[in-house]
Amino acid sequence: MVDNAGTSAQRIRIGLTGLAFAFLLVLLGSVISRSGSNEGAANAAEQAAANAAPNEPLAELGVAPGGDSLANNSSDKQ
Repeated sequence: MVDNAGTSAQRIRIGLTGLAFAFLLVLLGSVISRSGSNEGAANAAEQAAANAAPNEPLAELGVAPGGDSLANNSSDKQ
């Protein structure tokens, strides 16, 4: 019976080591895959911010002249 106690502890140690190794392997793969995709996401975010920036913010709100005709027409109908 004493021999079985030693082998079960060894099996538990080997199992936990295997789980730790698998976790580290998945973590490493995740880091590698994200590092390649972040560059594209950063460029897309910069382009979206540049396209979303209004040229004439007051005109878009309808406060100053020069906005699109839809914004001006909707304020006239009210």
